[in-house]
Amino acid sequence: MSFNFTFFVSLFSVVALVCIPLVGVGVGLEILFGIAIPYFALVLFLAGIVYHIIKWARTPVPYRIPTTAGQQKTLPWIKSDYLDNPHNTWGVIGRMALEVLFFRSLFRNLKTELRKAPESPEKGRIVYWSSKWLWLGAIVFHYSFLTVLTRHLKFFTEPVPFFVTMLESFDGFLEIYLPAVYMSGLTLLLALTYLLVRRIVDSKIRYISLASDYFPLLLILGIGISGVLMRYFLKVDIIAVKELTMGLVTLHPTIPEQDIGLIFYIHLFLVSALLAYIPFSKLVHMAGVFFSMTRNMANNNRAVRHVNPWEYPVKVFSYTEQEDMFRKQMKKAGIPLERDIEE
Repeated sequence: MSFNFTFFVSLFSVVALVCIPLVGVGVGLEILFGIAIPYFALVLFLAGIVYHIIKWARTPVPYRIPTTAGQQKTLPWIKSDYLDNPHNTWGVIGRMALEVLFFRSLFRNLKTELRKAPESPEKGRIVYWSSKWLWLGAIVFHYSFLTVLTRHLKFFTEPVPFFVTMLESFDGFLEIYLPAVYMSGLTLLLALTYLLVRRIVDSKIRYISLASDYFPLLLILGIGISGVLMRYFLKVDIIAVKELTMGLVTLHPTIPEQDIGLIFYIHLFLVSALLAYIPFSKLVHMAGVFFSMTRNMANNNRAVRHVNPWEYPVKVFSYTEQEDMFRKQMKKAGIPLERDIEE
């Protein structure tokens, strides 16, 4: 395996991010890492997302260009595919729902592999087969991450919503350890590890992977590991954490008198870094998927004529007019003329 430069650059960046609060809190900068940086990251996140949404919404799309994978609606006796080739709004809604909630296009992913044939080992043959491991890792990661985020609402609300309490009880049913082990935390780390190892081990994926592919995985992995350490090994003052987070939400921030713990500030700083990074990375697809022209449009090209609204009239020339314009050149090139050059 060759030296993976982009991976180690991303790893070094995440380690550097961990060291920043490690040094800063040590010299008494709790206000900076507990109040100023989280607020700045949140403002940057919201401003970046709003900017992208406005930019996408203002992008003109005069023609219907949906990605199709099924029969388009045509004649009444020809069965059309309402999800892979939707022709109305309800079909688009169904297609988008399957994509956003179940990653349908990733589920249908095919893997191409060159295998040696027993009858002719020197030639080999191309084999196409369904690969579901990437889909499984992606959907476990996203739903685990959503569960973890929802559980964290208990730190930002008072009273805590009932659905957060129910989700926490369901997620922590595995009481083999005190405090209770949350399944979403374990599955999040497992899914992240799989997605990261897949990029490192597979030579084809490693070849096309950039630092922007490794960095978010390592950053979220750092957030998950610091959260696990904070919950099960390096204890923090939960009451002080609640006091700080409620102060941030109510816009009356204050640093608690009790010592929260260094691991909390590391965790909070990594979360802030992720928030600030999202608008400038591929992670912005969480909002961009709804503005994807290849998925959010109905394919009704055969039923409705779509005209470019800013298309200006184009002057066209008849063949006679073109011949008048280029008669000498056509004569020189040996092209037959309807009317020869007049002497």
